[in-house]
Amino acid sequence: MGERVDLERENRFLAAHASTHDGIYRYFRRRTEGAATAEDLCAEVFRIVWEKSGHGDDLSAMVLYGVARNVLRNYDRSVSRSAGLLGALHLERNHETAGDESLVLEAIENLAPKEREVLLLTYWDGLSAVEVSQLLNTSATAVRMRLHRARKELGRLLQKQSVSEGAAE
Repeated sequence: MGERVDLERENRFLAAHASTHDGIYRYFRRRTEGAATAEDLCAEVFRIVWEKSGHGDDLSAMVLYGVARNVLRNYDRSVSRSAGLLGALHLERNHETAGDESLVLEAIENLAPKEREVLLLTYWDGLSAVEVSQLLNTSATAVRMRLHRARKELGRLLQKQSVSEGAAE
């Protein structure tokens, strides 16, 4: 009986891994400095899910994204403790982006954190308003409102940047 339960657990885990790995990896890739860090964080998510999953536990994409969000928070706290390294990596990362992409990334960084997160989860991770609301533990209406505000503010920031660039020339 024990082997059967372990086999079922392993099959559920492997199915969840196969269906969500790429999305979880992309979630981290857009929020971290490099591919190696994203891979490490992604592996950490699946390690945690394996350890915490028991017989019949929910291994849906939303559960895994919730674990990924917590892993990312822990990672961010760890990185903030080493501010010198973070500053050096941030400068290096900014030098790699060019032109319009740099302006868009800068504008996204200037959004309010809640609005930025909704925007990234919706457009970069491809989650629906309902999925984002489950992940952020809020209503779908609140997610749609934050998304509306984020788009409006992003447009304003990009317009402001374009006007200031025109004045500088």
